[in-house]
Amino acid sequence: MNELLVECRGLTKSYGGKLALNGVDLSLGRGRIVGLLGPNGSGKTTLIKILCGLIQPTQGSATIDGRMVGPYTKSIISYLPDRMYFADWMRAVDLFDLFADFYRDFDRPRAMAMCQSLGVDPKDRMKTMSKGTKEKVQLVLVMARKAQLYLLDEPIAGVDPAARDFILRTILTNYNEEGTVLISTHLIGDIEPVLDEAVFLKEGKITLHDTVDDIREKSGKSVDALFREVFRAQPLEGGEF
Repeated sequence: MNELLVECRGLTKSYGGKLALNGVDLSLGRGRIVGLLGPNGSGKTTLIKILCGLIQPTQGSATIDGRMVGPYTKSIISYLPDRMYFADWMRAVDLFDLFADFYRDFDRPRAMAMCQSLGVDPKDRMKTMSKGTKEKVQLVLVMARKAQLYLLDEPIAGVDPAARDFILRTILTNYNEEGTVLISTHLIGDIEPVLDEAVFLKEGKITLHDTVDDIREKSGKSVDALFREVFRAQPLEGGEF
């Protein structure tokens, strides 16, 4: 088992001449909750999709558990995308069956227990569920796996503040503690209390990567306050790459 779980070197991705990532170097250890922080359009989703193997970098490399992104790394990553991918006719129990067949580390009893704690009836069809309930089902699918790397793309962006607290508690109490959680968000104040480390991504470049404690000590500010200072000139709403 490699001590470093994620290693990115010179990771670059361009879309039609526009750089979404620009020479990203990033190393992440195990057993950490890491915030990938930046305004929409800073490249957060692009980085996560490269780690998942959904898109290829233009230049540079990414390894997970010492292996290049590929079938093995996909088997140890649990990915929460920023968009829904369910068919309306499906029920949560159908999705649990699918995940149990596809992922050896999927814990179906845990998924059912998480549904109960989140107030989700797993026998309801997706088309009858609210947007918030669908997001809870999607979170259950991700967190019921004993993965090594959890990649969560804006898991709290579309829900109300009370639901955000519930979602964060669900993440904290269900992830594999030998693994690492990478949470992409621009809602820093909500997730700062659960973070071990923070990565600031600005215009496709990492401008800061440190422990939350060291950031507070060195800057004399909370991560949220420092983020607002660094990104004051950039909008926090709009399209993400």
